Amino acid sequence: MSEERIYDNLTQLGGSNTIPNSPEEAELEKVPNPHLDFNYLVRFTAPEFTSLCPITGQPDFAYIVIDYVPDESLVESKSLKLFLTSFRNHGDFHEACTVGIAKRLTETIAPKWLRIGGYWYPRGGIPIDIFYQTGEPVEGVWVPDQGVSGYRGRG
Repeated sequence: MSEERIYDNLTQLGGSNTIPNSPEEAELEKVPNPHLDFNYLVRFTAPEFTSLCPITGQPDFAYIVIDYVPDESLVESKSLKLFLTSFRNHGDFHEACTVGIAKRLTETIAPKWLRIGGYWYPRGGIPIDIFYQTGEPVEGVWVPDQGVSGYRGRG
């Protein structure tokens, strides 16, 4: 498969793009998996993820880690970046944001396996961590720890 054909359908990579107004408006793009012959893990980390509290409008901050084993498609990273950034002005609870990201990725790229960890910084003194995965990890694929420490406050 030539590179030109693989990337012809991409509309966001290589151009200037505005941040989508909402996650629903954001377009996640995909490209063919160049290594269909074996399983491997792809990891994205977003240590400065932001959204808004749906009640107060105050900002919420999280460290998001997305791990997946691709099947036929990979998520195009710039479109993922714009999708995640679209939450900046989106009001929703931590659980809805974290699981919503996982669902959207699963719908778009249909991975063999996906796991997301949403490590939310404390508001009102309580950190909330949200974890989701689509099933058991794929046998034979190295799945490292997500490397995000539990919140310890000042201790």
